[in-house]
Order: sequence, then C-alpha cells, then structure tokens
Amino acid sequence: MGVSVAAIILREGLVLVARRDRTGPLGGLWEFPGGKVEEGESEPEALEREFLEEFGASIQARRRLGETSFMHKGKDRALVAWLADLPEGERLELREHLECRWLKPREIGELDLADSDRKLLPLVEAL
Repeated sequence: MGVSVAAIILREGLVLVARRDRTGPLGGLWEFPGGKVEEGESEPEALEREFLEEFGASIQARRRLGETSFMHKGKDRALVAWLADLPEGERLELREHLECRWLKPREIGELDLADSDRKLLPLVEAL
C-alpha cells in the first residue's frame, strides 16, 4: 500500500489548508498540504520535503496523529496526518496551490475538501 502524508499545522487555534491547482489531480479541492512518501524516505522526511517543494518553506514534523485509507487510481493508499511546526516568520510561496487559509478546525469541513483529507477531520478537531 502506498503512503501519503499530510501536514497539520496549528497557529493560534487555526489550521493551515491549501487549495489545489485546478489543472492537477483533485483540481480546485482543498487539502492539508503534503504528498507521497518516496522509497527510502521516512514519513517526516517526506512531509518536510513535500512542504518545501510546495511552499518554499521549512516545517518540522512533530507527532504522528493517525491515518486513514483511500483509493487512488484503483489502489489502496494510506494518508497519515502529522502535527508539524511552521516557524514564526516563515513565508509561504504558492508553488502548487491557488491559495491557502488559516481556519478554525470546524470551518474546514465547510470547504470543498478532498475526500481523503475529509477523513482526517476527526483527528484535527480533536487537537
């Protein structure tokens, strides 16, 4: 089973979510930033690499919150949520997303969220 990781970044009670570019897979949907774990990478390494690629910013994975599963192109995948820190003052550059927002956990469910990420909402709301 393939594994993807999602960064759950909290700041003053708000959580970072990003809206995917319209042209790629799941175009225009909201998600917790992250991506696929590549061979030889740990989950934290993948999370930190993906965030740097997508936003030009460094984060630090802190704690594994849990996981869910979903189907992608007919194959089972796991999506693992990690609590991560974004250093104060670190600027986000939108490289693969249309926009990002800091929202209260209960507001995230109102977005057009990717199904796999929606399954992570109970973990986020429990923080």
